[in-house]
Amino acid sequence: MKLLYQTHSPYSRKALVFAHEAGIADRIEVVHHETSPTRRNEQVFAENPLGKVPVLVRPGLAPIFDSDVICACLDTLHGGRRLIPASGEARWTALCVQAVAQGIADAGITVRWETVRRPEALRYAPLRDGYIEKLVASYDWLERGL
Repeated sequence: MKLLYQTHSPYSRKALVFAHEAGIADRIEVVHHETSPTRRNEQVFAENPLGKVPVLVRPGLAPIFDSDVICACLDTLHGGRRLIPASGEARWTALCVQAVAQGIADAGITVRWETVRRPEALRYAPLRDGYIEKLVASYDWLERGL
């Protein structure tokens, strides 16, 4: 299998960390790709119509994309205890933690765009501040629950 990956993508890192936690990272070749909302990467678009990483390319099978979907797939490929429980309250707790982690990544990327990437004249401070509030609240929630 190959993981189309980008170093500064929190979603790519999430999938790779999951592979390590599941003990199957040695079965995955990590292939770095530069992607951007403003520049098309044809190799990534060939595997994911959204043009985003991560993408798990599986020999003879359709590629899998989106870090949550990749993690769910990887969780079926090892012989140990599932990292995402299959049922019960533990499943819902794990999925809520996963949703908050995904939201932290989304909010962090938005803050970066509103502070660094977007031209200064186009930045919107109230949007940045709103996402910073979401980050703080999410980190507080994680600290209370974990």
